[in-house]
Amino acid sequence: MTRVATLTLSILLCLPLLASAHPAPAAGGDATGTASSAQIASLAYTTRTLANGLKVYAIRDTTTANVSVQVWYDVGSKDDPKDRSGFAHLFEHLLFKATRNMVSEQFDRMTEDVGGFNNASTWDDFTNYYEVVPANHLQRLLWAESERMGSLVVDEKVFKSERDVVKEELRQRILARPYGKLFGLYLSETAFDVHPYARPGIGSIEELDAATVDDVRAFHATYYRPDNAILVVAGNFDPDQLDTWVDQYFAPVKRPAGAIPRVTAVEPARSAPRDYLVYEPNTPLPAVALTFQGPAAGSADQPAMLVLDAIMAKGDSSRLYQSLVYQQQLASQVMTNFTPSKDPGAFSLAAIMAEGKSADAGLAALRAQVARLREAPVTAAELDEAKNELVSDALRERETADGKGFALAFAAIVYGTPDRANTLLGDIQNVTAADVQRVARQYLAENQSVAIRYLDESAKASGAAATPIRIADTVQTRGLSVPASQIHIVTLAPEGERVQAPAPAAPVAATLPSFSEKTLANGLRVIIAPDHGLPLVGGGIQILSGSTSDPAQADGSARMTAALVTQGAGKRSATRIAQDMEALGADLSAQAGWDSSAVHLNVRSDRLKDALPIFADVVRVPTFAAEEVARQRQQALDELTVTLRNPGALASIAANRTIYGDAPYGRMAGGTPASLAKLNAEQLQAYHRTWWRPDNAVLVLAGDITPEQGFALAEQQFGDWAKPKQPLPARVQADTAVGGGKPRVLVVNRPDSGQAAVTAAQRGISRIDGQYFPAIVANSILGGGYSSRLNQEIRIKRGLSYGASSSVGARVGAGPIVASTQTKNVSAPEVAGLIEGELKRLGDQPPGDAELTARKAVLIGGFGRDIETNEGLAGELADLATVGMPLIALKSYVDNVQAVTAAQVQEAGRTLFSPDTANLVVAGDSREFLDALKKAHPDVEVIQAEGMNLDSPTLK
Repeated sequence: MTRVATLTLSILLCLPLLASAHPAPAAGGDATGTASSAQIASLAYTTRTLANGLKVYAIRDTTTANVSVQVWYDVGSKDDPKDRSGFAHLFEHLLFKATRNMVSEQFDRMTEDVGGFNNASTWDDFTNYYEVVPANHLQRLLWAESERMGSLVVDEKVFKSERDVVKEELRQRILARPYGKLFGLYLSETAFDVHPYARPGIGSIEELDAATVDDVRAFHATYYRPDNAILVVAGNFDPDQLDTWVDQYFAPVKRPAGAIPRVTAVEPARSAPRDYLVYEPNTPLPAVALTFQGPAAGSADQPAMLVLDAIMAKGDSSRLYQSLVYQQQLASQVMTNFTPSKDPGAFSLAAIMAEGKSADAGLAALRAQVARLREAPVTAAELDEAKNELVSDALRERETADGKGFALAFAAIVYGTPDRANTLLGDIQNVTAADVQRVARQYLAENQSVAIRYLDESAKASGAAATPIRIADTVQTRGLSVPASQIHIVTLAPEGERVQAPAPAAPVAATLPSFSEKTLANGLRVIIAPDHGLPLVGGGIQILSGSTSDPAQADGSARMTAALVTQGAGKRSATRIAQDMEALGADLSAQAGWDSSAVHLNVRSDRLKDALPIFADVVRVPTFAAEEVARQRQQALDELTVTLRNPGALASIAANRTIYGDAPYGRMAGGTPASLAKLNAEQLQAYHRTWWRPDNAVLVLAGDITPEQGFALAEQQFGDWAKPKQPLPARVQADTAVGGGKPRVLVVNRPDSGQAAVTAAQRGISRIDGQYFPAIVANSILGGGYSSRLNQEIRIKRGLSYGASSSVGARVGAGPIVASTQTKNVSAPEVAGLIEGELKRLGDQPPGDAELTARKAVLIGGFGRDIETNEGLAGELADLATVGMPLIALKSYVDNVQAVTAAQVQEAGRTLFSPDTANLVVAGDSREFLDALKKAHPDVEVIQAEGMNLDSPTLK
């Protein structure tokens, strides 16, 4: 669970090949075997321990202008007090509030408002707090983190507000999403009888409501102490200065008396299988899961289990995907979960079934794949592929300072030593097929399995017996028994007595990337952006046509074409493409957006020459076999079935239609059941011939490659790609708005929805519009981050949502401007009014100087972090090419943001963000909010989610 929703961190963040200041034998240089022929430079870190027990790790990187500060506490959801599940996660939220010398939200001001970011997450074994800021703000962040450790303020008002936020997070993650209970609650609850890993980190509404301020203070006194924490600093800093600041701010934090309570529960071995049958609402397709007991992170069996996990579920050539999704077409999605844990944990496999396929069939298929692992060794090719994937993923995580810091901290907390970050990949390289089979037999025995069949309530026959799932009564938990003498109640110091944060130092200049370009004789534009920091190359082909080019009555053509190019090309089948690319440790993917389609490639630089011929075939000569079209069509239909049960997705679909009607931007980019049924191989081949051509494409490669190498490889693989004789069709006008009269207020009713999604949306501007930069600064103020106005009003002040945000979808045409959030159903009218009020305020008055400066910094900081990675830089360059802008615009981005004035922001607010021109869409259970919504919007229209006509511009 995280304080702010982010992309999920890959568990492979714990796998970068790091080298300590005291390196272990396997650190640095080459790892053994074919999976590691690239020279991987070691990464040095230093370590020391303060007298109060705080462990400090530092990873210096002077190639970045940023620094990451991370504090990890050795306490997680397994340490939740008795009858207080979800407590560690609730406490995580509170650490962003006041301290003796910082007012609430000051921490956000010190990070986000200077161009950085902050976040936190609660895992079973730890809670981590992490920030990335411009390097000249390092001293300020160290001061702030020491404040949070030593003088946290907890008062009743803030406690209740954040508790409400966490309850909204629970509703959004668990109750509103299909399969939320399966993956968020039931997997852990059924996997353990004794160990508190059984208790989900998100907790329950009832136990969150039972928590008190006294509980919070006791929890802080028990676990938030220097001898239960590690500090990691990664990025651009002076080592001697860092030591001085750490001593200055953290050494005075007192080490409490008494031992830190630890979980001592030992999960007994399971001797008989268990089966659960549950029925839950909002389950569009049946799902199944199979869970086994697994080893602890420190076990010698851990490397073999990581390899086993990759063989089972990593990539399209994995066993689960190939068997259940591709060959048998039983499942629409398959996945595993194996998170390294301090104590013996769990290994889970799961599948969401395809339309018409039964849970029983899915469970049998999962069991068959597990039995196959036990009964025969994996092949040499599977073994090598898994190792290549793990090595390549580890390299990708080392592109950023925060990724490096995460890797080191994870090893220190979960594996018990930071040196495990050095040695783990070496041990993975030594895993044999016999090792994989051995751990499969040991941990994945049939008598140790827990099976769950997860069905929709509508499937429950009268009198049918379900198996209730709840946390076992035997799970061991503790109360919080901290002596009163150890609980020091801290209050915010009077304003005149507060210690002020240190001033920022002189800025560290960021280095803008360089790039070169040329156009081949066939019209293909080639852009090369060298960066030799890591042996990686990222980028791909951008086709300058996307879903707006879908033929009439053929919605989904662009997306289906993109999905199919990797499913057979040249002489390779879909399976062969996946096997060959994954054996190289390469990531290959394709998708279509509104204005462009893309095939992405990320590969180690020593494997680029081997990967490019396959990549070129995928772009140039996909086969569009009829059976592959049928497969992708069914997967698209299954995906749509699930999507239409999510209130956020329903609101987005409806909002697009209210803005654009039947114009291309208003249609279903992924297709509708009717349009998908009509698509066939011939139509998709024709679409590919029309739009996928060299004079409508841009090749971008960024990373460990020189311009000369890149141009030569482009000529070799794409120089003979013939440009069709017929001219490229003109782009269609994609952004025609509906009508011009009063905007619509639309309710999409889905009975029993776990939450309501509230969206205000209107037609915006194109990327080349002169108002683009004022618009994105205005959006940053309105809803572009945690400290934005929408999030302040809806989440921070009122606890009505897990998060509220806005966006400017500037495209080739005028994309949508959207403000949105999710809240409990009964609060939807109040939240809608708050959104409309903030839209109005944006145009009524200019922002103050401090707010304007801070929100510009948010944009500039995010841009800088984006172009630090190969894929991020390649994406920025490709996007400029898509909208027809010169690449030099990349270098003027910061200046253009800085030049925006307060008057320009107000004008953008008045003309582009006005509530008078915004359509309002609410998707949820209308029984709980319709009457109240009608008081403010008597002309509200209501449509039923189940009867929504996706092919109609009115949805009716």
